[in-house]
Amino acid sequence: MGRRQIDSEPTRWVSLILLVMGLFSCSLVYMFMSSILRPNEDAKFSLIPEVESMEVEENDGGCCRGIANFELWGAAVKWGSDHKFNSSIECCNACKAMCNVNDGPCLCDSWVFCGNPDACGSKFGECWLKKQKDPMAPDRQEAGENTIWTSGLIFGKGEGIVKMETKYGALRIKLLPECAPRSVMYILELLTMRHCVGCQFYRAEGRGQSWNSKGHHLKSASFGPPFALIQGSLEAEGVIFNKIPTEECPIIQRGSVAWIGSGPDFFISLANHEEWKKSYTVFGQVLPEDMEIAEKIATLPTIPDVWNNINVSVLEKPVSFSVRKFNKVSIKA
Repeated sequence: MGRRQIDSEPTRWVSLILLVMGLFSCSLVYMFMSSILRPNEDAKFSLIPEVESMEVEENDGGCCRGIANFELWGAAVKWGSDHKFNSSIECCNACKAMCNVNDGPCLCDSWVFCGNPDACGSKFGECWLKKQKDPMAPDRQEAGENTIWTSGLIFGKGEGIVKMETKYGALRIKLLPECAPRSVMYILELLTMRHCVGCQFYRAEGRGQSWNSKGHHLKSASFGPPFALIQGSLEAEGVIFNKIPTEECPIIQRGSVAWIGSGPDFFISLANHEEWKKSYTVFGQVLPEDMEIAEKIATLPTIPDVWNNINVSVLEKPVSFSVRKFNKVSIKA
């Protein structure tokens, strides 16, 4: 018995050492990922998202998120008093079902759900399906803690597209309100501005020898630098930017448009980045035919810099852009 006790002592120490080493390794990976997209400790954006109450629901058919304590107005296509569900995801999917008709118009582009039994009372479960006059400028009724409703937008095929206009061409971006509703609402707010003063790309890194033209990583190649992205800011003068809580964080793909932390800094990926795991809120996708504009920006003259011991490439001259609504077009699925 005595020998077993003596033998177990070093075993416990070995286990403890392995645990500490594992935690240390995870910390290093996190710090490295943060450093890739953060210029310095004095940067105006944070990599740690602010946590607040929000709807976080999804299913195998894709995202179905809404904004809690927020009510969208609009013409009702289904009255909630006669149309009830147990969850906001069911309400969202009911709207989606009216928007996925092949080559037809979206009969529903917004939904409103009451999901708090105590606050909703007899309205609990009501699912109002609505049609906006302009889904890119939705009719907002109320927002705040006293609002009992949860609301969301649905953009159909060829809808919900904005363009970032630069002197090198326009980047058309399909917004993803079902996955990142708060992010999309901020972008829609920018559309009301005549100019997006302050909106610019300030970092540009090509695919180098690590990714091919389709964004696939090449075997045995490094994962950067360069990191295959263009990075910028969406903080416009005249628009108050509130930190956006973490929303849907899928694997970054070529063309993904994602926040760095809680914004307003963001990046457009030129490659697939499975190695980044699910780390960034993706709120849009650049149309494939416009990726050549992003690639062009990535070839502009840069100045080498070091951000938290990571080599990066900063544009000699930042590229300003405006954010505009793009008229509905026919887009291949």
